[in-house]
Amino acid sequence: MKKAIFYLNCEKGKFFVDGTVGCGGHAKAILETRPDSFLLGLDVDEEALREAEKVLALYKGRYHLVEANLAEIGLVLKRFNQEKVDGILLDLGMSSLHLAQAKRGFSFLHSGPLDMRMSKKGGLTAELIVNRWSQARLKEIIQKYGEEKWAGRIAKRIVEKRVKTPIQTTTQLAEIIAKAIPRRYWPHHIHPATRTFQALRIAVNNELENLKQFLAQVLDYLTLGGRLVIISFHSLEDRIVKRAFREWAREEKVRLLTKKPVIPTKEEVDQNPRARSAKLRAIEKI
Repeated sequence: MKKAIFYLNCEKGKFFVDGTVGCGGHAKAILETRPDSFLLGLDVDEEALREAEKVLALYKGRYHLVEANLAEIGLVLKRFNQEKVDGILLDLGMSSLHLAQAKRGFSFLHSGPLDMRMSKKGGLTAELIVNRWSQARLKEIIQKYGEEKWAGRIAKRIVEKRVKTPIQTTTQLAEIIAKAIPRRYWPHHIHPATRTFQALRIAVNNELENLKQFLAQVLDYLTLGGRLVIISFHSLEDRIVKRAFREWAREEKVRLLTKKPVIPTKEEVDQNPRARSAKLRAIEKI
Protein backbone atom coordinates (compact mmCIF):
# COMPACT_ATOMS: atom_id res chain seq x y z
CA MET A 1 0.00 0.00 0.00
CA LYS A 2 2.78 2.46 0.91
CA LYS A 3 4.44 2.02 -2.49
CA ALA A 4 1.18 2.65 -4.33
CA ILE A 5 0.62 5.89 -2.42
CA PHE A 6 4.26 6.91 -2.96
CA TYR A 7 4.06 6.48 -6.75
CA LEU A 8 0.65 8.15 -6.90
CA ASN A 9 2.35 11.29 -5.49
CA CYS A 10 -0.76 12.32 -3.55
CA GLU A 11 0.88 15.37 -2.00
CA LYS A 12 0.97 17.11 -5.40
CA GLY A 13 -2.60 16.39 -6.45
CA LYS A 14 -6.12 17.15 -5.31
CA PHE A 15 -8.47 14.89 -7.27
CA PHE A 16 -7.90 11.14 -7.38
CA VAL A 17 -9.71 8.07 -8.68
CA ASP A 18 -9.53 4.65 -7.11
CA GLY A 19 -10.91 2.50 -9.91
CA THR A 20 -11.10 -0.63 -7.74
CA VAL A 21 -11.92 0.85 -4.35
CA GLY A 22 -12.83 -2.45 -2.69
CA CYS A 23 -13.17 -2.03 1.07
CA GLY A 24 -11.48 1.38 0.99
CA GLY A 25 -7.96 0.71 2.25
CA HIS A 26 -6.11 2.56 -0.50
CA ALA A 27 -8.80 5.25 -0.65
CA LYS A 28 -8.32 6.01 3.04
CA ALA A 29 -4.55 6.25 2.58
CA ILE A 30 -5.00 8.68 -0.34
CA LEU A 31 -7.35 10.96 1.62
CA GLU A 32 -5.02 10.95 4.63
CA THR A 33 -2.17 12.41 2.57
CA ARG A 34 -3.53 15.95 2.32
CA PRO A 35 -6.65 17.56 3.84
CA ASP A 36 -7.95 19.20 0.63
CA SER A 37 -7.85 16.12 -1.59
CA PHE A 38 -10.97 14.52 -3.07
CA LEU A 39 -11.48 10.93 -4.18
CA LEU A 40 -13.83 9.22 -6.57
CA GLY A 41 -14.05 5.50 -5.85
CA LEU A 42 -15.41 2.93 -8.32
CA ASP A 43 -16.32 -0.69 -7.70
CA VAL A 44 -18.82 -3.13 -9.18
CA ASP A 45 -19.35 -4.85 -5.83
CA GLU A 46 -22.08 -3.11 -3.83
CA GLU A 47 -21.13 -5.09 -0.72
CA ALA A 48 -17.55 -3.81 -0.91
CA LEU A 49 -18.81 -0.26 -1.35
CA ARG A 50 -20.81 -0.54 1.86
CA GLU A 51 -17.65 -1.60 3.69
CA ALA A 52 -15.71 1.27 2.09
CA GLU A 53 -18.32 3.73 3.36
CA LYS A 54 -17.57 2.59 6.91
CA VAL A 55 -13.80 2.86 6.44
CA LEU A 56 -14.08 6.36 4.94
CA ALA A 57 -16.66 7.70 7.42
CA LEU A 58 -14.21 10.25 8.86
CA TYR A 59 -13.79 11.83 5.41
CA LYS A 60 -17.44 12.62 4.62
CA GLY A 61 -17.72 15.28 1.93
CA ARG A 62 -14.32 14.45 0.46
CA TYR A 63 -15.28 11.42 -1.62
CA HIS A 64 -17.94 9.85 -3.80
CA LEU A 65 -18.33 6.09 -4.13
CA VAL A 66 -19.95 4.82 -7.32
CA GLU A 67 -21.10 1.35 -8.29
CA ALA A 68 -19.35 1.12 -11.64
CA ASN A 69 -16.77 -0.90 -13.52
CA LEU A 70 -13.27 0.49 -14.02
CA ALA A 71 -13.96 0.43 -17.78
CA GLU A 72 -16.69 3.05 -17.15
CA ILE A 73 -14.28 5.63 -15.74
CA GLY A 74 -15.01 8.11 -18.54
CA LEU A 75 -18.77 7.94 -18.05
CA VAL A 76 -18.44 8.36 -14.28
CA LEU A 77 -16.13 11.37 -14.57
CA LYS A 78 -18.53 13.04 -17.01
CA ARG A 79 -21.38 12.43 -14.58
CA PHE A 80 -19.44 14.45 -12.00
CA ASN A 81 -18.34 17.10 -14.54
CA GLN A 82 -14.72 16.22 -13.91
CA GLU A 83 -12.58 16.52 -17.03
CA LYS A 84 -9.15 15.76 -15.57
CA VAL A 85 -7.76 14.04 -12.48
CA ASP A 86 -4.36 14.12 -10.79
CA GLY A 87 -3.96 10.44 -10.13
CA ILE A 88 -5.61 7.08 -10.75
CA LEU A 89 -5.04 3.84 -8.88
CA LEU A 90 -6.05 0.30 -9.78
CA ASP A 91 -5.50 -2.64 -7.45
CA LEU A 92 -6.56 -5.66 -9.48
CA GLY A 93 -6.23 -8.12 -6.62
CA MET A 94 -8.99 -10.10 -4.98
CA SER A 95 -10.58 -8.49 -1.94
CA SER A 96 -10.41 -10.37 1.36
CA LEU A 97 -14.16 -9.81 1.44
CA HIS A 98 -14.56 -12.07 -1.57
CA LEU A 99 -12.34 -14.85 -0.31
CA ALA A 100 -13.69 -14.84 3.23
CA GLN A 101 -17.29 -15.45 2.22
CA ALA A 102 -17.99 -18.94 0.95
CA LYS A 103 -21.29 -17.76 -0.55
CA ARG A 104 -19.43 -15.65 -3.11
CA GLY A 105 -17.89 -18.78 -4.64
CA PHE A 106 -14.34 -17.49 -5.15
CA SER A 107 -12.55 -19.79 -2.71
CA PHE A 108 -12.06 -23.53 -3.02
CA LEU A 109 -11.13 -23.77 0.66
CA HIS A 110 -14.74 -23.51 1.82
CA SER A 111 -17.78 -25.08 0.21
CA GLY A 112 -20.01 -22.52 -1.48
CA PRO A 113 -22.06 -22.00 -4.65
CA LEU A 114 -20.14 -21.65 -7.92
CA ASP A 115 -20.89 -17.96 -8.35
CA MET A 116 -17.69 -15.84 -8.72
CA ARG A 117 -19.52 -12.66 -9.76
CA MET A 118 -17.96 -9.42 -8.56
CA SER A 119 -21.30 -7.77 -9.27
CA LYS A 120 -24.47 -9.62 -8.39
CA LYS A 121 -26.12 -7.91 -11.37
CA GLY A 122 -24.09 -10.00 -13.81
CA GLY A 123 -25.90 -12.89 -15.44
CA LEU A 124 -22.95 -15.21 -16.07
CA THR A 125 -21.77 -17.43 -13.18
CA ALA A 126 -19.03 -20.02 -12.82
CA GLU A 127 -21.73 -22.68 -12.38
CA LEU A 128 -23.19 -21.80 -15.76
CA ILE A 129 -19.78 -21.99 -17.43
CA VAL A 130 -18.84 -25.29 -15.81
CA ASN A 131 -22.15 -27.00 -16.57
CA ARG A 132 -23.12 -25.49 -19.94
CA TRP A 133 -20.03 -24.60 -21.93
CA SER A 134 -18.55 -27.12 -24.34
CA GLN A 135 -15.43 -29.11 -23.50
CA ALA A 136 -13.48 -27.22 -26.17
CA ARG A 137 -14.52 -23.84 -24.78
CA LEU A 138 -13.73 -24.88 -21.22
CA LYS A 139 -10.27 -26.02 -22.29
CA GLU A 140 -9.73 -22.72 -24.09
CA ILE A 141 -10.52 -20.45 -21.13
CA ILE A 142 -8.66 -22.61 -18.59
CA GLN A 143 -5.63 -22.62 -20.87
CA LYS A 144 -5.84 -18.94 -21.82
CA TYR A 145 -6.91 -17.30 -18.57
CA GLY A 146 -5.45 -19.80 -16.13
CA GLU A 147 -2.28 -20.61 -18.07
CA GLU A 148 -2.94 -24.18 -16.99
CA LYS A 149 -1.05 -26.84 -18.94
CA TRP A 150 -3.50 -29.53 -17.81
CA ALA A 151 -6.47 -27.62 -19.25
CA GLY A 152 -7.45 -30.42 -21.64
CA ARG A 153 -7.61 -33.07 -18.92
CA ILE A 154 -9.45 -30.75 -16.54
CA ALA A 155 -12.08 -29.80 -19.15
CA LYS A 156 -12.57 -33.47 -20.07
CA ARG A 157 -13.01 -34.49 -16.41
CA ILE A 158 -15.50 -31.66 -15.78
CA VAL A 159 -17.64 -32.73 -18.74
CA GLU A 160 -17.54 -36.39 -17.66
CA LYS A 161 -18.65 -35.51 -14.12
CA ARG A 162 -21.42 -33.08 -15.05
CA VAL A 163 -23.13 -35.71 -17.22
CA LYS A 164 -23.82 -37.72 -14.06
CA THR A 165 -24.70 -34.80 -11.81
CA PRO A 166 -24.45 -30.98 -12.06
CA ILE A 167 -21.35 -29.42 -10.50
CA GLN A 168 -22.69 -26.89 -8.01
CA THR A 169 -20.13 -26.18 -5.28
CA THR A 170 -16.58 -24.84 -5.12
CA THR A 171 -15.21 -27.84 -3.21
CA GLN A 172 -16.88 -30.25 -5.63
CA LEU A 173 -15.18 -28.53 -8.57
CA ALA A 174 -11.83 -28.27 -6.76
CA GLU A 175 -11.84 -32.02 -6.13
CA ILE A 176 -12.58 -32.74 -9.79
CA ILE A 177 -9.71 -30.50 -10.89
CA ALA A 178 -7.27 -32.01 -8.40
CA LYS A 179 -8.07 -35.53 -9.60
CA ALA A 180 -7.63 -34.49 -13.24
CA ILE A 181 -4.00 -33.51 -12.62
CA PRO A 182 -1.55 -36.35 -11.87
CA ARG A 183 -0.51 -36.03 -8.22
CA ARG A 184 3.20 -35.86 -9.05
CA TYR A 185 2.53 -32.75 -11.17
CA TRP A 186 0.63 -30.79 -8.55
CA PRO A 187 2.19 -27.32 -8.07
CA HIS A 188 4.27 -26.98 -4.91
CA HIS A 189 3.10 -23.64 -3.56
CA ILE A 190 -0.54 -23.39 -4.66
CA HIS A 191 -3.63 -25.59 -4.66
CA PRO A 192 -4.01 -27.56 -7.93
CA ALA A 193 -7.36 -25.82 -8.56
CA THR A 194 -5.93 -22.30 -8.27
CA ARG A 195 -5.32 -21.64 -11.97
CA THR A 196 -8.68 -23.03 -13.09
CA PHE A 197 -10.53 -20.97 -10.49
CA GLN A 198 -8.61 -17.91 -11.69
CA ALA A 199 -9.64 -18.64 -15.28
CA LEU A 200 -13.31 -18.99 -14.34
CA ARG A 201 -13.27 -15.76 -12.33
CA ILE A 202 -11.69 -13.84 -15.21
CA ALA A 203 -14.27 -15.23 -17.65
CA VAL A 204 -17.24 -14.54 -15.36
CA ASN A 205 -16.22 -10.92 -14.77
CA ASN A 206 -14.70 -10.15 -18.20
CA GLU A 207 -11.68 -8.84 -16.32
CA LEU A 208 -9.09 -8.59 -19.08
CA GLU A 209 -11.42 -6.85 -21.53
CA ASN A 210 -12.44 -4.37 -18.85
CA LEU A 211 -8.78 -3.60 -18.18
CA LYS A 212 -8.13 -3.07 -21.91
CA GLN A 213 -11.13 -0.73 -22.18
CA PHE A 214 -9.90 1.22 -19.18
CA LEU A 215 -6.40 1.62 -20.65
CA ALA A 216 -7.82 2.69 -24.02
CA GLN A 217 -9.26 5.86 -22.49
CA VAL A 218 -7.44 6.61 -19.24
CA LEU A 219 -4.76 8.96 -20.60
CA ASP A 220 -7.45 11.39 -21.74
CA TYR A 221 -8.46 11.97 -18.13
CA LEU A 222 -5.03 12.51 -16.56
CA THR A 223 -3.66 16.02 -16.09
CA LEU A 224 -0.13 16.78 -17.27
CA GLY A 225 2.02 15.37 -14.49
CA GLY A 226 -0.85 13.14 -13.43
CA ARG A 227 -0.01 9.60 -12.45
CA LEU A 228 -1.44 6.15 -13.04
CA VAL A 229 -0.52 3.30 -10.70
CA ILE A 230 -1.64 -0.28 -11.38
CA ILE A 231 -1.11 -3.28 -9.15
CA SER A 232 -1.68 -6.60 -10.93
CA PHE A 233 -1.57 -10.13 -9.56
CA HIS A 234 -1.06 -12.43 -12.50
CA SER A 235 0.95 -12.41 -15.69
CA LEU A 236 -1.97 -11.82 -18.07
CA GLU A 237 -2.91 -8.53 -16.39
CA ASP A 238 0.70 -7.45 -15.99
CA ARG A 239 1.43 -8.16 -19.66
CA ILE A 240 -1.46 -5.94 -20.78
CA VAL A 241 -0.35 -3.11 -18.47
CA LYS A 242 3.33 -3.42 -19.42
CA ARG A 243 2.59 -3.28 -23.16
CA ALA A 244 0.33 -0.23 -22.81
CA PHE A 245 2.83 1.65 -20.65
CA ARG A 246 5.77 0.90 -22.94
CA GLU A 247 3.81 1.91 -26.04
CA TRP A 248 2.85 5.22 -24.42
CA ALA A 249 6.46 5.80 -23.40
CA ARG A 250 7.66 5.18 -26.98
CA GLU A 251 5.09 7.70 -28.18
CA GLU A 252 6.41 10.15 -25.54
CA LYS A 253 3.02 10.46 -23.89
CA VAL A 254 4.22 9.28 -20.49
CA ARG A 255 7.31 8.84 -18.37
CA LEU A 256 7.86 5.38 -16.93
CA LEU A 257 8.25 5.67 -13.17
CA THR A 258 8.94 1.95 -12.84
CA LYS A 259 11.25 0.51 -15.50
CA LYS A 260 10.66 -2.88 -13.90
CA PRO A 261 7.65 -3.90 -11.80
CA VAL A 262 7.90 -3.17 -8.11
CA ILE A 263 7.35 -6.35 -6.10
CA PRO A 264 6.55 -6.74 -2.39
CA THR A 265 9.27 -7.17 0.19
CA LYS A 266 9.61 -10.35 2.23
CA GLU A 267 8.15 -8.51 5.21
CA GLU A 268 5.08 -7.50 3.19
CA VAL A 269 4.57 -11.08 2.00
CA ASP A 270 4.94 -12.36 5.56
CA GLN A 271 2.21 -9.94 6.65
CA ASN A 272 -0.02 -10.74 3.66
CA PRO A 273 0.85 -13.97 1.78
CA ARG A 274 -1.60 -13.10 -1.02
CA ALA A 275 0.66 -10.15 -1.92
CA ARG A 276 3.42 -12.49 -3.10
CA SER A 277 2.41 -12.24 -6.77
CA ALA A 278 1.73 -8.49 -6.79
CA LYS A 279 3.47 -6.31 -9.40
CA LEU A 280 3.20 -2.54 -9.34
CA ARG A 281 3.77 -0.36 -12.41
CA ALA A 282 3.45 3.42 -12.56
CA ILE A 283 3.59 6.20 -15.17
CA GLU A 284 3.41 9.99 -15.27
CA LYS A 285 1.71 11.83 -18.13
CA ILE A 286 3.97 14.31 -19.95
